[in-house]
Amino acid sequence: MTSPGTTLGVEEEFLLVDAETGVPAPGATAVLKCAEPGPTSVQRELLSTQVESATDVCETLAQLGDQLVRGRAALASAAAANGMLLLSTGTPVVDGGPPPHSAGERFESIMGSYAEVVANYQVSGCHVHVGVPDRDTAVAVINHLRPWLPSLLALSGNSVFAAGRDSGYASWRTMEQTRFPGGGATPWFGSAAEYDAEVARLAECGAIVDEAMCFWLARPSPRFPTVEVRVADALPTVREALLQAALTRALVRTALSEVDCGREAVRVPDQVAAAALWAAARHGVTGFAVHPFEHRRVPAVSMIAQLFEHVRDALADVGDESFVDAAIKAVLREGNGADRQRAAAVGGTRAVIDMLADAVSR
Repeated sequence: MTSPGTTLGVEEEFLLVDAETGVPAPGATAVLKCAEPGPTSVQRELLSTQVESATDVCETLAQLGDQLVRGRAALASAAAANGMLLLSTGTPVVDGGPPPHSAGERFESIMGSYAEVVANYQVSGCHVHVGVPDRDTAVAVINHLRPWLPSLLALSGNSVFAAGRDSGYASWRTMEQTRFPGGGATPWFGSAAEYDAEVARLAECGAIVDEAMCFWLARPSPRFPTVEVRVADALPTVREALLQAALTRALVRTALSEVDCGREAVRVPDQVAAAALWAAARHGVTGFAVHPFEHRRVPAVSMIAQLFEHVRDALADVGDESFVDAAIKAVLREGNGADRQRAAAVGGTRAVIDMLADAVSR
């Protein structure tokens, strides 16, 4: 029997763009029709310019990496066959205006509820699922994850552009998400019953379409026996997606150990948690972060180092320590996706698009 905190899976959202212009292309139906994803599943998103690939349940990074590679390759090949490129970026590089939304009753309901907020909401993320034994444990684990979500965001920042302009942020996707009610860091809950009651209240207030739709950055999955962490932007490369998955699993495993020992999570004040997420979205790995326990500014690299030390034993326990150490050093050396988008932008937006299209297969 697999122990809790071992299994993991990843959902990746991608943007489709016209191969010639780089403008987002409403080609999801055509791409999904001819994609052959193998062990992964593919599906539509709210807007017709986006597609999603989801892995099966995996137990090792090697298994997960193989499925991520195959899922990306299938979608990229299908996109190419239809005159498009597949990009893994949190926001579009070039603005083409609001695209058509996908057909379906739920999508219609979302468009009707949020109107202009979702009309051009072409943001893409990387969601990591880690297996847990039950929903009460999931909620307790999320309390422990809460202080570390900004560091995961800083490493994953990959959405520079807002309406075709440099936003000044590492993760403009995060700022787009602040327009939804009930978003940001997950509040501290004492039980699954408390969590469910709050989600039900948001639905009753009309802030969310239904109880399966909650905007918090970590939650008990409404479909699987997992903790789902949704803080990361869509990652340029498989290596960076694996880094997010490995760190998230290690955070869950560390939290499970704390829960087993009866140690309650530190209650980071809501405004400090919000400030920490904003700083990570603004600066990524190159500026300051907000220390969740000391309530002050520190270098982002310092918080990333503390994150690594916090989960080092959990990483070593599943054989991920060396990979994560090397992957973090690579991000700090080469920059996160946002840094690399800005570096490529010296050659114009076309150079950014070409860089992202190439990175999908790496």
